[in-house]
Amino acid sequence: KKTHYFPHTVHYYSQDRNTCALLSHSVCGLAWSRWSKMSSSGWILAVCLVVLEGGRYAVWAEEGSGSERNCSAIPPYLPPTAVNTTLRLRDLRASMIPLNISAYIIPATDAHLSEYIAPRDARLAWMSGFTGSAGTAVITQNKAVLWTDSRYWIQAERQMDCNWELLRDASIRSITNWLILEIPEGDQVGFDPFLFSVDIFDIYNTNLAPAGRILKSIPDNLVDKIWTNRPPLPPDNPTHLPDSVIERTWPMKVDQIRAQISDNPYKPTAVLLSALDETAWLFNLRGNDIPFNPFFYSYTLLSMDEIWLFVHTERITEELKVYLNTTCYHSYCVQLLEYSSVRSYLQSYLQRPNVRVWVGTEYTNQALYELITPEDKLLTSTYSPVLTTKAVKDATEQHILKEAHVRDAVAVMQLLMWLEKKVPEGTENELTAAHFVDQCRSKQKNSRGPSFETISASGPNAALAHYSPSNETVRKLSVDEMYLVDSGGQYLDGTTDITRTVHWGKPTDFQKEAYTRVLMGNIEISRTIFPAGTRGVNMEMLGRRALWEVGLTYGHGTGHGVGNYFGVHEWPVGFQSNNIPFQEGMFTSIEPGYYKENDFGIRIEDIAVTVPATTKYGNNYLTFETVSLVPYDRKLINTSLLSPEQLHWLNKYYETIQSVVGHELERQGLKEEYDWMMKHTAPFLTAGASAVISSVTLLVTVLPSVLLHNLL
Repeated sequence: KKTHYFPHTVHYYSQDRNTCALLSHSVCGLAWSRWSKMSSSGWILAVCLVVLEGGRYAVWAEEGSGSERNCSAIPPYLPPTAVNTTLRLRDLRASMIPLNISAYIIPATDAHLSEYIAPRDARLAWMSGFTGSAGTAVITQNKAVLWTDSRYWIQAERQMDCNWELLRDASIRSITNWLILEIPEGDQVGFDPFLFSVDIFDIYNTNLAPAGRILKSIPDNLVDKIWTNRPPLPPDNPTHLPDSVIERTWPMKVDQIRAQISDNPYKPTAVLLSALDETAWLFNLRGNDIPFNPFFYSYTLLSMDEIWLFVHTERITEELKVYLNTTCYHSYCVQLLEYSSVRSYLQSYLQRPNVRVWVGTEYTNQALYELITPEDKLLTSTYSPVLTTKAVKDATEQHILKEAHVRDAVAVMQLLMWLEKKVPEGTENELTAAHFVDQCRSKQKNSRGPSFETISASGPNAALAHYSPSNETVRKLSVDEMYLVDSGGQYLDGTTDITRTVHWGKPTDFQKEAYTRVLMGNIEISRTIFPAGTRGVNMEMLGRRALWEVGLTYGHGTGHGVGNYFGVHEWPVGFQSNNIPFQEGMFTSIEPGYYKENDFGIRIEDIAVTVPATTKYGNNYLTFETVSLVPYDRKLINTSLLSPEQLHWLNKYYETIQSVVGHELERQGLKEEYDWMMKHTAPFLTAGASAVISSVTLLVTVLPSVLLHNLL
């Protein structure tokens, strides 16, 4: 609640109306008790004292400018998007004292190391106010610090109050160096082992142990203990996929993974699955525990002759029990165990003689890993056999995922056509655009909602790579600004993710050049031919080269895997150093960009599938087939920068859109959208300094179809 202390000058933001009473011995309490005895200037001084008292209390300037905090001002300026964390930090620090820890680490993940998490697992957001998907907080008795990468620096400055310090770095080395400087040798650093992967824990421990700082595992999360209104477990039950979208039944998938267990020369007896999409994929199940992601809380322990599924058993319907053969005990029967019993049951399995558990260290949490002793009972790989097997889509998965992208293209074209009409009228903003594309997708076959919160960003907001509009930050769409929309849909047969950047007015020469160079990077990766087994990191620079040539770049990854009605960011496919080599049948995004701070942002993102390439001499080569089928903004393309090969690729891509999406638009009876698509996919000429099309082609695309028929 906001309480007005001094009209038209400052606001004191309170977590509840009793904040000052609770802190009656603080400077805040002093200022409150003496308010009526002070002059205006004296009261302002008291407010300043509150601010200087460790920077603990959020003070908002009524007439401040800008959307980011300014904690050095007197009084500090905090935007309405910032969250008051004073009481939360006080309570957490109190809980640290009896545990004898000098610092506590809070990552932005859950017990399954998920990128997107349920509201009940958003501990970092609740403690700090920062809602970005990547970040780590460390809290000591006198400091609270957040580390995050360049995608989120501005967002963090908008959401955190002055209790917090932002360090513009995302590396664990930066965090551990800070801890070594801040806490004495021999002191303990607390952490929740469920929120640390095996690999992440090793990095922390390798950095801290030689310096005499001790990591202390605390399985009972300290934030959960003080989070009195923590969201409950969602009520929805898991469901199984219909046969129409499945080529491999779950027993067939079990056979695939068991074959890999059997063939492994290190002779594991079981594999432990911790990532949520591992269990969901293995059993062809989907859930609704995490917004935008069709997952449910689960672990699986799979041996050669037994299957244990750890879930909230009260949510497993009788139909699912029959589907999973839960009432029998042979090797294709699933034994249901309580989700919270995974640690105790794993311990009991490890008591058996001659067992060895195979874990993928990227997605197994330290809480389970630390139980697997002695070492001869453990086998590790970066990724589990389920994740590497799931990364290659079978023929059915490839077919239906392509179909989902065709229907998705219809929805995105409807958005772009609508914006072309409405933006000049000055009636739309970032939120209405985001809602409109959601509505368009909801009308498509097999729609299951968005695959993530739509990034709908105009002008300077688009310079934030992962910005999403809110009532406090929403910006009206204008013909004078560039607009970026990054959105996706969940469909029963696939997951989509696509970004388009447009300009409805007259872009500057620099905007056109930057856009064209981003497009060149997209095309260069899309058209490249490479040996099967090539790692994405070895091709990633193709997406940056055209930007690097003029001294531009971007601060995010160039691509990520995408699933079949799964997570929109699906590991381990992509262009980063820890992604697996590309094989035929993998789907990845290709998404270079450029962002000019406080001005505009550009990203062009498509999903592509790896397919065999025909070469003159060699075999076993691959290339990418783009399955996102929405035209780029002609107004922003400077064709004089494109090579003949890039221009040829672009024209062939537009031919595919006309053929594939054109058929779907006609099938859905969307005549206006069809005409819009034909106009925006007219072929480019090979000469000229802008995105020109022949007058004959333009005439054909804009003439009414009846008149055209008469002319022909």
